[in-house]
Amino acid sequence: MEFLNSAAFWIGLVKIVWINIILSGDNAVVIALAARSLPPAQQKKAIMFGSGAAVVLRIVLTIVAAKLLELSFLQVIGGVLLLWIGYQLLTGDEDEEGEAKGHGSMVAAIRTILIADLVMSLDNVIAVAATAQGNMVLLVLGLAISIPLVIFGSTLMIKLMERFPVIITLGAALIGWVGGETIVNDNLLHGYTLAHPWLHYAAAAAGATLVVAVGKWMQIRQSSQAA
Repeated sequence: MEFLNSAAFWIGLVKIVWINIILSGDNAVVIALAARSLPPAQQKKAIMFGSGAAVVLRIVLTIVAAKLLELSFLQVIGGVLLLWIGYQLLTGDEDEEGEAKGHGSMVAAIRTILIADLVMSLDNVIAVAATAQGNMVLLVLGLAISIPLVIFGSTLMIKLMERFPVIITLGAALIGWVGGETIVNDNLLHGYTLAHPWLHYAAAAAGATLVVAVGKWMQIRQSSQAA
């Protein structure tokens, strides 16, 4: 317990919490989008379980992130997965009824939160790992403290989405943006992306546009079929 008397430990802890505050914005959006159609009681459970499990995943991911990022095609697969998640969240069925469906929806929401957080955290966890400098106590404490921050951000986003539905579209666009970024950050394309910096923003914009365009098209199609 001597590390508790170390100034370096507390400085490192503050750094990790601050990094997580900065990097948790997109994760809060994903959680809010995934849980928005659930009943209030299930929303709270999905947010708490999803956020807690996502932090545990981040701890595991931080340990192996550097090696994972060296694998070609991993981020391409992850980016495509994020595009699909953004599309699903934008076109998700919000009219589910019944306890069984509600339970299934909550499990699906938690699964979506975990998958999206896992993919979106590939780059982010390197910053956290560098700050922790191998101190697992510091790493676990920093990420654990960030849980209420993510929960608060997700709860706030759900309330904003109820009041301003356009945020749902913007949230899906954000996931598409990150998906496009993730694809071009893959180790296989790293050299080409460095030589053509514009590709980073072009791919991100293309990802956001694709998710919103296809999602809106499907919404219109579903509405016309229902009519």
